[in-house]
Amino acid sequence: MKTVIITGANGNLGSAVTKEFLDKGYKVVATVITEAMKNDFASNENLDVQVANLTDEKEANSFVQTAINKYKKVDAALLLVGGFAAGDIAATKLDDIKKQISLNFDTAYNVTRPLYEHMVQNNSGRIVFIGARPALKAIQGKGLIAYALSKSLLFRLAEFLNADAKGKNVTATVVAPSTLDTPLNRKSMPEVNPDIWVKPSALAEILEFVVSDKSSVLRETVLKVYNNA
Repeated sequence: MKTVIITGANGNLGSAVTKEFLDKGYKVVATVITEAMKNDFASNENLDVQVANLTDEKEANSFVQTAINKYKKVDAALLLVGGFAAGDIAATKLDDIKKQISLNFDTAYNVTRPLYEHMVQNNSGRIVFIGARPALKAIQGKGLIAYALSKSLLFRLAEFLNADAKGKNVTATVVAPSTLDTPLNRKSMPEVNPDIWVKPSALAEILEFVVSDKSSVLRETVLKVYNNA
């Protein structure tokens, strides 16, 4: 049984991803940010929910080391914690950018750093980042400056990790969805047909494929999951 870390496991995407991995027989070590959020999950013997503030480097490191000590080997990490902010350059202050970097990059980096070392030692591991189309397409990113800049760092981090791990069975993958079909997005964009968006359950299946043995030949992978949006 493979052990995977899923951060932000009780979000719209996180809930779907956690369900997918449990259904496929993985041991899931999930993170939430408050004790009360543990109640968001149904009881499952293969689910271990931990409270962790992943913007804090020491707390994130402690979480990772505890998972490694408990399960001996962590096979993959799906780093789903994040946040969103709109605003063009005129509306975006440096503090806005710092907040988005803290949510979208720091949370991923703080888990990746100790976990990557563990995976290299085992010559095995999959790290999966959630990118964003505005980080790749300037025409969309120009109105989401802080968000797009913070997400763009994940693409570069994955490149650095893959360069460092070349020749080893350790990979970093960035999966970049377009708009997710969530209740919040349906409410904020009622004029748009949600059928063109990406369903969290469909994205969860793709993430499971990336982590599974079926993807073992993939390297330096960026997956654009846009549907028709």
